[in-house]
Amino acid sequence: MSSVLDGWERGSFSGGGLTRDTYRRGSGPGVIVIHEVPGITPKVTEFANEVVDAGFTVLMPSLVGTPGKPMSNGYAMQSLLRVCVSREFTSWATGRTSPVIGFLRELARSLHAECGGPGVGAVGMCFSGGFALGMMVDGHVAAPVLSQPSLPFPAGRRRGADLNLSPSDLAGVKQRAGAGCEVLGLRFDQDALVGTRFDTLRKELGDAFVAVEYPSSTKRDHSVLTEQRVDDGVQRVLEFFRQRLAN
Repeated sequence: MSSVLDGWERGSFSGGGLTRDTYRRGSGPGVIVIHEVPGITPKVTEFANEVVDAGFTVLMPSLVGTPGKPMSNGYAMQSLLRVCVSREFTSWATGRTSPVIGFLRELARSLHAECGGPGVGAVGMCFSGGFALGMMVDGHVAAPVLSQPSLPFPAGRRRGADLNLSPSDLAGVKQRAGAGCEVLGLRFDQDALVGTRFDTLRKELGDAFVAVEYPSSTKRDHSVLTEQRVDDGVQRVLEFFRQRLAN
């Protein structure tokens, strides 16, 4: 195990027809941190450690890549190819929920049963950025966070606006939002990978969608919580978890 994951307990979880390694640390209300491309990098772990230090039990599933391996262009392309061809992720189709959401819902249900409270938090980034929407449908996720949601990949106007949800799951998300479950979204304002999803979220969820947008300094600005970290964004996420997950 890489030294960046020292102190994290490695485990495994099966659900939704999938089995994946997990990394766990901390105590308190549960939060699921879903990594971006290329995997659980040192920067993702650094963010997860901050969530732990804020008083939460953090569980990180490993969906692609090698846990602890640093970011590089070649590594990112390798993992991106895996996302594109894997049946677990709906990378191009619209109006569909990625199959991996079934696994993540069961993971959230298990963590909630163990940690208690009003629910668990979930934060996704990049290709996983929208996964917390699908996870919130069954009520175990009380603090969904979307950081630079990028699926389906925005090739064309329709894909760029799509939320990576089936019609029934979108209806479930809207019902929960209407009942008071806010959704926090973060992005750089010129990030082309996000497409026009924030406009769709505003239209579908109204005031329940809390958008936090930062000015892009370069065209490569993408990872709000990790590689191009914005300290204010990290603090907004931590405060959102405190407000939504307090017993």
